[in-house]
Amino acid sequence: MALNSVHSIALSGMQSAMQRLGSASHNIANWSTEGYRRELASNATQVGGGVTTSLSSATVPGDALAGDIVAQRVALYDFKANMRVVQTQQDMLGTLLDLRA
Repeated sequence: MALNSVHSIALSGMQSAMQRLGSASHNIANWSTEGYRRELASNATQVGGGVTTSLSSATVPGDALAGDIVAQRVALYDFKANMRVVQTQQDMLGTLLDLRA
């Protein structure tokens, strides 16, 4: 697997985490609004690596406050993990350039 593909896979994971974090935050901000239908985030894998996230509305109104709070934490951890992959890839590239110089 090329370093370029590792980078793009990690970036897609970070983008997905940001969308899921935004969706969970939106749900928490509107949980007490009458008739509010929660946003649902779903992930799908991309051919060749990576992930895409799509948002939809729940079919029935209602809140799931505890689930949305947990979803925020999970999205945060996912973002941090993917960011660490990007940092490691940058470190590896720097080491490779040092060896070649």
